[in-house]
Amino acid sequence: MKRILTVLAFTGAIMTSCMENKKSAEDTSSNPLLSEFKTPFGVPPFELIKPEHYMPAFIEAMKQDSVEIESIINNNEEPTFTNTIEALDKSGQLLARVGAIFFSQSGANTNEELQKIAEQVSPMLAAHSDNINLNPKLFQRIKSVYENQANFKLTKEQAFILENKYKSLVRNGANLDEKKQTRLKELNQQLSSLGVKFDQNLLKETNGFKLVIDKKEDLAGLSDDIIAGAADMAKSLGMEDKWVFTTQKPSMLPFLQYAQNRALREKLYMAYTSRGNNNNAQDNKKVLADIMKLRSERANLLGYKSHAALNLEARMAKNPENAMKLLNQLWEKALPIAKREAQELQKIIDKEGGKFKLASWDWWYYAEKLRKEKYNLDDNELRPYFKLENVRDGAFATATKLYGITFTAIKDIPLPHPEAQAFEVKEADGSPVGVLYMDFYPRESKQQGAWCGAYRDHSVLDGKQINPIITVVCNFTKPTAGKPSLLSIDEVETLFHEFGHALEGLFAQNTYNMKYVAQDFVELPSQIMEHWATENEVLAMYAKQYETGEVIPAKLVEKIKNSGYFNQGFNNVEYLAASMLDMEYHSMEKPTDLDVEKFEKDYLSKIGLISEIVSRYRSTYFAHIIGGYDAGYYSYIWAAVLDNDGFEAFKETGIFNKETAASFRKNILAKDGTIDAMEMFTSFRGREPKIEPLLKNRGLLQK
Repeated sequence: MKRILTVLAFTGAIMTSCMENKKSAEDTSSNPLLSEFKTPFGVPPFELIKPEHYMPAFIEAMKQDSVEIESIINNNEEPTFTNTIEALDKSGQLLARVGAIFFSQSGANTNEELQKIAEQVSPMLAAHSDNINLNPKLFQRIKSVYENQANFKLTKEQAFILENKYKSLVRNGANLDEKKQTRLKELNQQLSSLGVKFDQNLLKETNGFKLVIDKKEDLAGLSDDIIAGAADMAKSLGMEDKWVFTTQKPSMLPFLQYAQNRALREKLYMAYTSRGNNNNAQDNKKVLADIMKLRSERANLLGYKSHAALNLEARMAKNPENAMKLLNQLWEKALPIAKREAQELQKIIDKEGGKFKLASWDWWYYAEKLRKEKYNLDDNELRPYFKLENVRDGAFATATKLYGITFTAIKDIPLPHPEAQAFEVKEADGSPVGVLYMDFYPRESKQQGAWCGAYRDHSVLDGKQINPIITVVCNFTKPTAGKPSLLSIDEVETLFHEFGHALEGLFAQNTYNMKYVAQDFVELPSQIMEHWATENEVLAMYAKQYETGEVIPAKLVEKIKNSGYFNQGFNNVEYLAASMLDMEYHSMEKPTDLDVEKFEKDYLSKIGLISEIVSRYRSTYFAHIIGGYDAGYYSYIWAAVLDNDGFEAFKETGIFNKETAASFRKNILAKDGTIDAMEMFTSFRGREPKIEPLLKNRGLLQK
């Protein structure tokens, strides 16, 4: 997932009432966030930054931003691209820097102090953003440039960002009257605060549950390394001679796959799927209901039928109907396959004498049995060949063969967390590309999932290129005292996925800070990288037995290939159910007081989701639709059409063909957000995308 940090777009006048209760005379001279970063590569001085530095830095950054915006507004010259759009693009640099550091850290290394700051600063930033987006004088200058753009001999990138800047301001209320703009500001601040609350509730719920096992017989079916990891977790919590499993996926999924104790599998899975829905202080039902109601009101206020209609206007899909057409097309193909898979799993239960119906918490356990029965493939058989460091180096080697870039570990550099790693990225000729941080292991201070973000984006400032600082954050299986971190095949693909996002950030060649990336295009660079992970030539580069160094045997590779369609009904249905639920929420045409549980249950029943499968994300822990993928979770499958067709270009010419790689870098990775998404794809592929490669690769051509 590409983490969307909206603070990076904030420029403009601060809402002074938000600052009146702050210490205006506070000394900022010793604040590391407000000083030049005298560090290797100009990375943030993480070891110097304390929680108490953030709020003064935000306030000072917004003050400076206000002055910069005022200078644009008060310019007596006729509005031009240079004195208006370029000047606006240069404003808010300090705010962008502070925001990038704060939100990256609060996602990967939070604590109570950072959470309180997030609660305070989020509505302030929303107000700050509104005060520029809704500033009538600034809008009139931008509108003048837009209407007279033929006079300015703009480049393609300049014309693209001008059009998108103007239209985004209109979509965000610039043409509303004063009364409606006042209400819009109220809605934006409320939504900002609710989003923070949802995320914090979810983190507390995730950290709050521990499955404690004190009888060794309850570990039956689990491998030694899984048991060792659970013992390490227990010891870290002060529990001797016990084993602890959590709802973090690296801990939970192996338990669901292999633990023979069905009651404990149910207990752990139900804890996971009920997060945010326990009628306690961290309950997210009302929080989500309020968010949906306010988003609907906001969309209506802006002149749109629904929040989905508002959000999709600037994407490749253009409208909810086009997105739902794709989702429904795939749902009709995937659901029958999932039903057949459920029947196969039920047969195993019956054959073993189990007198129960397959339930959602059984799926992983019996799917593993079926995989072994059908393909003689066991996930534990693969893990020894997927040592984390080897997989990481395999991703690096893949990028080197494709693009010629190199990755060198950096010592003596500030790290965002002691567990993080840092790498210098260079072109083949030795010229700098940027810095890549990687942070792999779960901890209570880190949100779940995997994402890619930036501590500094690529930019060009006064003709000088500023190289990016990219961060990849994951939650992978931790090493134990006796074994290194050994990844599942899903975790391998996740690493390649996030690395694909990182390459896009590293290769960006935008001239301006303003970028307008179509969200349903944004997963193309990441998802296409997943294809390399299991190619024979790539596996030979990194899939080596962690003790002997033996390259993964051909028979195991063949098993991986043969099982490529395995469990695809389940994988597609659980994803599509979440995507369609997201779209249903955001297609509400009027603000409504929702009963979230009933809404979810009724809709998933309506589309025919079988009881044996739970939507990949249930409403109360659907963090994607809070953190920037609202009416946008479909983007993964939309981009999957692009990435499957795009990888065909590599298959046609050779997966490491230099010309194809150079074209992909030039037309996709370097330009994303600076020209139209479809134009980028057709420049690379020579035509618009076809759906057939996706259907083939996902096994959805089965009858």
